[in-house]
This record gives sequence, structure tokens and C-alpha cells, in this order.
Amino acid sequence: MFIKSSLITLALVLSATSTPLVGGVGTPIAFQKRSALTKDDGSLDYRSAAEQVVRDRNKHRQNLLNLERNRGPEAFNDGAYIPPVATLNLTGTSPGDLHARQAESLTDEANDEYWAGTITIGSNKQSFLIDFDTGSSDLWVPSANCTSSTCNGKDKYNATASTTSVHKSGQFSISYGDGSSVSGPVYTDTVTVAGVTAKNQYFSPVMTLSSSFAGEAMDGILGMAYPAISEFNQNPFFNSAKAQGAVKTGVFAFKLAKSGSELYLGGTNSKLYTGSIEYHTVVGSGFWQIGSGKVQVGSKTVVSNIQTIIDSGTTLVYGPPSQVATLYASIPGSKAAGNGFYTFPCTSVPNNVAFSWGGKSWTISAANMNLGRASTTRCVGAIVGQDLGLGKNVWLVGDSFMKNVYSVFSFDQNAVGFATLK
Repeated sequence: MFIKSSLITLALVLSATSTPLVGGVGTPIAFQKRSALTKDDGSLDYRSAAEQVVRDRNKHRQNLLNLERNRGPEAFNDGAYIPPVATLNLTGTSPGDLHARQAESLTDEANDEYWAGTITIGSNKQSFLIDFDTGSSDLWVPSANCTSSTCNGKDKYNATASTTSVHKSGQFSISYGDGSSVSGPVYTDTVTVAGVTAKNQYFSPVMTLSSSFAGEAMDGILGMAYPAISEFNQNPFFNSAKAQGAVKTGVFAFKLAKSGSELYLGGTNSKLYTGSIEYHTVVGSGFWQIGSGKVQVGSKTVVSNIQTIIDSGTTLVYGPPSQVATLYASIPGSKAAGNGFYTFPCTSVPNNVAFSWGGKSWTISAANMNLGRASTTRCVGAIVGQDLGLGKNVWLVGDSFMKNVYSVFSFDQNAVGFATLK
């Protein structure tokens, strides 16, 4: 299926401000990290990386289906389309031929693949470890009635134990590349994150859970994008909290790092960044997507006039294959390694790749550009060439970039902002 629209053609840039957005009450949400793409010996776990690519492709395929259903095809960007369901394929060439003013502390789950924090659901405050995802808009956790072996060892939601639980009509489902899915009924209940509470919040206690989540510390996902890409076609948690007055400002912010990671709800934490926040207006109706972007290698602009979706639920950075090839052509010693991955000499990992949206250039460090070794001499880059169906000039920018900046998401200004980490 191919859907094309020229509705979105231009991004507006807001002036940077030195005044932090603040509001709300409570304490930060500390983060944990998820399963690794890099093994303990420093080599790339190629199977995990390939599974991550498939999961990201299918997550955004579902987002596009939701967007079309909720807002119509006119909401699509130029060149956006519904791609087929991706499946895991480990045959062929691979690198090295290896066959979300409240704050929640986040724990780094295994070498920066994702970050997770604790939430509670229900009148009896059932606890779950959650991946806070700015690239989706729905909340799901395992059900006490989950039939998948993947649910073993995870915290599970018991609807009968909560007096505020309400069963709704409909079904929630996302397909993943291992042939299984995350699916279950639809409920509402009270959801609390670091003292911020949303009542009657839509979510799914899933009955089946894809094996691609096996071995991960997290129980489920809490989406923090716009309602337009919600499978439920309802407000995500943070929008509900804002509408109900649980936070005063519709702003949240992330710091992602090896330690001291944090999600701040209802404002920003000025203790974690210096200088002003550089804001850029969101384009489109569902994603945290900003335009007028460019990619630089040192002082050279290698790709320009791109749009970027800032997605905390994605480990890697994805770009259209031809544009990613252009980027790596400017990195000495780089070589295509199959399935969209590229390698470069481990002795000269690039430390000068940056994104810019008309203001400051925000650089990806060498440590964050390197996914791990493909061989004794070659390392794998964190920027991958993939067509995700999001549009011909759209990049999906995940944690490999976000770890280098303080990232701010403002529903109030309809903007994404970046600031320098302390």
C-alpha cells in the first residue's frame, strides 16, 4: 500500500529560550536500561541488533496504520506509506559475518539499548518496569492471564485486584518480526508515574507477548507521542495527566546516560543541563517530528532538508538508505556491511557526526556512534540505512543521538528542544 501526501512541506523553528519550563510536584523518575546490543567483550550482538531493526520497523508500521485510521491518509508525510510486516532474516551479509514536574530515575538496561522506570496501575498500585517511548502512544503491560512463555518472570496486571479497573470493548495488537505479537483486551484504570496520576487511563493488559521481549528486564511500554498514533485513539498517559491537572505544564524531558538518567514530567530539570533550550516546531500530527534538519560530518553538510522523528524507544538512528550511504561516504574507512549497517576502523571511530536544525550542531560522541566490534579491527556504526515507510526524507533518531543531549518534548509549544548536558 502506498500513500503519498504533500501536506507537510516546511518546519518552523522557535527561538531558543534560556528560561526552563517548570511546573508540577514530585521527584524525578530514575531509569534503568534494557537488553544489550553490545556483548561484554565489546563485540556487536548482531542477532539482537537485527531483532531491534525488525521491532522498530513494525512499531512504526503500526503507528502509520493508526495514523491513517485516526486522521486519514492526508496526515501522511510526502512519500510515507504502509510497509509490509518485517520479519527477522539473519541470512546473507552482516557486520563481521556474525550469524518518558515529576521525575523518574531511569536505569540503564544493558549497554544503552533502552531505559526503563517504574509505574503503578490500579487501586492496589500494581508495579511495573516500563520503557518510556516517545515513538508510540499506548501503554501495555502483561496480563495475569498471559498465555505466552515470554510473560514468565514479568510483573502482570490483575484486573480483579483493582477496584478502579474497567474492561472496555475492542482489542489491542502490534505484530512483531518473530511471527508473534503483543495483543490483549482494552481496559482503563488509574496509572501513576512518580506521583503523577492519570485516572481512567486506556491501556492493554496483553494476553500474548512477542518472544522478542524475552530476557528483557522491562514489563511493558508507555507511549509518550501524540494521540493521533494511538491504537486506542485515546489520550496517552501524559496527555491524560495534563488534562486532569496532575501536571501544570505539558512538558517532559529526558536525560539518557550510563548513570543519572531521568525522565522529568511537567517541566525540565535545570540541574541537568546548561544554557538555553533550542526549540523546533513539530510538523505532522502524530510523531515528535521536526524539520529543516541536516546531518554533518565535521564542518561538511552531507545530508540536508530532512525531517527527524525523535524516538526514545529506538536504540539506533535510521535514515533512508541512499542518504545514510552518503553520510558514511564522508567517514574515512567506512564500508557497507549488509542489512543497512556500516563498519569503520575501530582505531578511528568518528566523533564528528552531528545533527542540526538551523541552530547549534549537536554531535554524537564516538562512544555513542560505536555499536561494538564486528571483528578485531572493524566497528559497527549506530546509524543504519532503512526504509521505515515514514517518508522519503524522514530519519528516525533514537537513543544513540539522545544520549548526547538533554531532550525536551513540549505539547504546550508543540515543539522538541535540545540543551547541553552538564
